[in-house]
Amino acid sequence: MARFGTLAEHARELQTGLAGIDQRQIDALGHELAIVLGSGGRLLAAGNGGSAAEAQHLTGELVGRFEQERRALSAIALHADTSSVTAIGNDYGGDAIFARQVLAHGRPGDVLVVLSTSGRSPNLRRAAQAARQSGVRVWALTGPAPNPLEEAADEVIAVPSKAPTVVQEVHLVVIHALCASVDQHLSKEVSR
Repeated sequence: MARFGTLAEHARELQTGLAGIDQRQIDALGHELAIVLGSGGRLLAAGNGGSAAEAQHLTGELVGRFEQERRALSAIALHADTSSVTAIGNDYGGDAIFARQVLAHGRPGDVLVVLSTSGRSPNLRRAAQAARQSGVRVWALTGPAPNPLEEAADEVIAVPSKAPTVVQEVHLVVIHALCASVDQHLSKEVSR
């Protein structure tokens, strides 16, 4: 695992991580998500630790607003329902906390976004498997590829950095770019 180091070292690593991101992929995902959410579908998001905060940041931008006014969009951060998380963890084990919620909330055509700096979290892999069984598309934001979560997803944005801090920071940039793309595509649909 890389350590933070000096600000200059971190900035260089962050620049490398950002250079590995394809804006066209983000725009295509934003367009797809605009169609899903604009037609009444929902986004489910999950992560552990700092990635849980990133997942909740994503859902907050969609339910609230990003940079412009628009209607509220359906997005659920799966870790945020502490009663469900603790009940599922107690009854089914920690690896089932997200999968069980995906089975409850996910509908065919919805999207599950899983965020993991390592791409190896068993509870996120199980959520991805449950989503695919339910007809829910799976998008993974991970650290370096290859990783097991990448293999379980339909779409992957893998940050080429071994530093978890850099991976999380790039994930936040990706989330903002995705939200901007969703807003742009929704506004195009409204203006037609």
